[in-house]
Amino acid sequence: MKKIILLIIPFFLFGQSATLSSKLIADGFKKPLFVTSHPEDANLLYVVEQGGRIKIINNGKAAVTPFLDIDKRVVNPNRPGDERGLLGFAFHPNYAKNGKFYVNYMNNDGYTVVSEFSVKSNKKADHTSERILFDLEQPYRNHNGGHMEFGPDGYLYISIGDGGKAGDPLNAGQDLNTLFGKVIRIDVNTHPYGIPKSNPYYGQKDKRGEVWAWGFRNVWRFSFDRKTGDIYYGDVGQNKWEEVNYEPAGSPGGVNYGWRLMEASHCYNPKNKKPKDGLTMPIIEYPNDANYMVVLGGGSQADAEGCSVTGGYVYRGKEITGLQGYYLFGDYCSGNIWTFKVLNGKAVEFENRTEEINLANGEFTTYISSFGVDANGELYIVEYNGGIYKLIQDN
Repeated sequence: MKKIILLIIPFFLFGQSATLSSKLIADGFKKPLFVTSHPEDANLLYVVEQGGRIKIINNGKAAVTPFLDIDKRVVNPNRPGDERGLLGFAFHPNYAKNGKFYVNYMNNDGYTVVSEFSVKSNKKADHTSERILFDLEQPYRNHNGGHMEFGPDGYLYISIGDGGKAGDPLNAGQDLNTLFGKVIRIDVNTHPYGIPKSNPYYGQKDKRGEVWAWGFRNVWRFSFDRKTGDIYYGDVGQNKWEEVNYEPAGSPGGVNYGWRLMEASHCYNPKNKKPKDGLTMPIIEYPNDANYMVVLGGGSQADAEGCSVTGGYVYRGKEITGLQGYYLFGDYCSGNIWTFKVLNGKAVEFENRTEEINLANGEFTTYISSFGVDANGELYIVEYNGGIYKLIQDN
């Protein structure tokens, strides 16, 4: 595994020559899919492992005892590319007082489960405290989405994929009477959960009131700009295009991002029909040109753009001068990392920040399974082979 990712930032962005790199924080995790920090302590990082455990990095040292271990309840994938497992993790906005957090996982019966847990301490959860908010039977084994984040409004947003297989055979993305192919918004402070009255389809017939945004294939990661409240959705494409969608703060919700009518900004089903009115096109798209089977077999696709977008975050930390307000994201298949800024609703200064370096016997970081952000706004990179890296600046 490569120990450093080098990102070269052009002169015009900083006003001076600058180089970004990423420092290895801890290694040896089993199929890590996400990292975040304690809401009030950036030195306490929590790493989500696909097999059903959440582990802690405390001041750079990985703890032996997991923060949460529910591996018996969670599918532990054995084959490469299996999208099931423990997929999402979010602290309650009032975690410091109520000790509650939330997870999204696939259980052994083929259901997506969204649950609330409580803690015994910041280093140990009570695995017996599970309160299931809802479960959802998956029609197929892939496209489970699984990410979850609390928005600035205090509601929990959850991405749910279109249900699987290729081409959305259930047409879930365009069906408002199902949660598949959506990002939903719920209130976790009522039992089992509440639907905010300000949700776009609240109380409407034949439309699920939980829906916040729709027309998605499989939003693997999404995030809020912690300064502005804008939302960025990284939606994995079918086989030709990957996309990042953008929703400005203040949106009333109900935005349709097009799938399966569109794959990014291109017609998909039907193939040769202009998109109907009311669809929102991605703010960024790039070709899906990597061979996924080669990637699953451990081969390099460094010369390709990618084949599975990994959504990231807008940088709002203090340690990297000149990166303020830039959204950073990547691709699982190629290891590419890009940045751009949003100006008047458009992406500007879109740049590939990746430069491969001959380190660790010529290997390089490819499997970018997630990005993360800590309490101070600093960014992290999660490498599926087991490494957690912090984005830093070299001068």
